[in-house]
Amino acid sequence: MRVAALYDIHGNLPALEAVLEEIGRLNVDQIVVGGDILPGPMPQATLQRLFSLHLPVHFIQGNGERAVLALLAAPNEQAVAYWGTVSGKPLPEEYRPGYRWTAQQVGADYRSVMAGWPKTLRLDVEGLGAVLFCHGTPRSETEVITRLTAEDRLKPLFETLDAAVVVCGHTHMPFDRWVGNTH
Repeated sequence: MRVAALYDIHGNLPALEAVLEEIGRLNVDQIVVGGDILPGPMPQATLQRLFSLHLPVHFIQGNGERAVLALLAAPNEQAVAYWGTVSGKPLPEEYRPGYRWTAQQVGADYRSVMAGWPKTLRLDVEGLGAVLFCHGTPRSETEVITRLTAEDRLKPLFETLDAAVVVCGHTHMPFDRWVGNTH
């Protein structure tokens, strides 16, 4: 089974189309969308394109989806309890219009669908074994790890996962590394 993992699309439909064209050439069997389809410039068209694919597609929530869902659920912006920030503090005012606009674009049409997406997904992939997909880390969609994150900080988290491979996004920086016995 060949799995493509798409992360941090951020409503960029032209970029998604280019990636999907490449996926078509690679004979991929399944797609995992690892969060942060939202926010971005073409949220509804991007969601529609992903839902129209003729392969199995699995979705997990990123901090972007969770923030849009929180905004849609709140009676007013002051009541929003989650903005998806790494610090946990409210989103700075200059970034809020993009989230408001995205929430208006997706509205109730996608609210229940996105709310049902899990935070993590585990698939058994031939040749790899158990693969865990998450947005930031398995414990938090806002936690940041990079190729430079100290192994002693990550080892306690990765040792308990019982996964051969962990696929994370969130940072918009591709990297490949081992933490203990986990790739």
